[in-house]
Amino acid sequence: MSKTILVVDDAESLRTMVKSYLTQEGYRVVTAANGREALFVARQERPDLILLDLMMPELGGFEFITAHSRDGDAPVIILTAKIEESDKVLGLELGADDYLTKPFSLRELTARIRAVLRRAEKSAAASSALLRVGELMLDRDSRLVTANGNTVELTPSEFDLLATMMASPGRVFSRLDLLDKLQGDTYEGYERTIDVHIRNLRTKIEPDPRNPRYVQTVYGIGYRLAADLNGN
Repeated sequence: MSKTILVVDDAESLRTMVKSYLTQEGYRVVTAANGREALFVARQERPDLILLDLMMPELGGFEFITAHSRDGDAPVIILTAKIEESDKVLGLELGADDYLTKPFSLRELTARIRAVLRRAEKSAAASSALLRVGELMLDRDSRLVTANGNTVELTPSEFDLLATMMASPGRVFSRLDLLDKLQGDTYEGYERTIDVHIRNLRTKIEPDPRNPRYVQTVYGIGYRLAADLNGN
């Protein structure tokens, strides 16, 4: 069964171009012209992935991500003409999984889509495993995470990062290691993406995000999950 992709952009020419190309690549494509329309389409179509413009009338991309996260978990790739680093970081902080700056190559867009979908499929197909470190528990089958007995809602990227580190407590992962886990293969990417996801993850699972107990920074290298909490 082909994957469904929702393309959200107020430029009809871009929607038409991307839809035509992705349809030829074997995807089922639905579209929306603004964030408000996209919320309706997403609820009706349950897309596997969303391509999202930031600057749109009625409801912009940032507002869409916030609203969509309440009732949907499809990964989001931002398509933006804005080149300011702060805009990209904000999108990632709100839960987006990747971004492309306009103008972009359709081949690169397809590669990013395949990488994000491949990551989601690998997670879904992972063998049944309940991981536990201290009061942190992660179920790969149900994609359920609890911290101190409370259910935690994570984005697909946050879940995959946490699952990767929980599977190997104590192991130090460089940012490129973690970027590779998210993208399927390492590319000349944006390493601060990992820092943003880690910061978001800490706000959700740590009792005190400013003094993390679980996700520890290894300065100059990357991150690791604490290995000495299971006995506590």
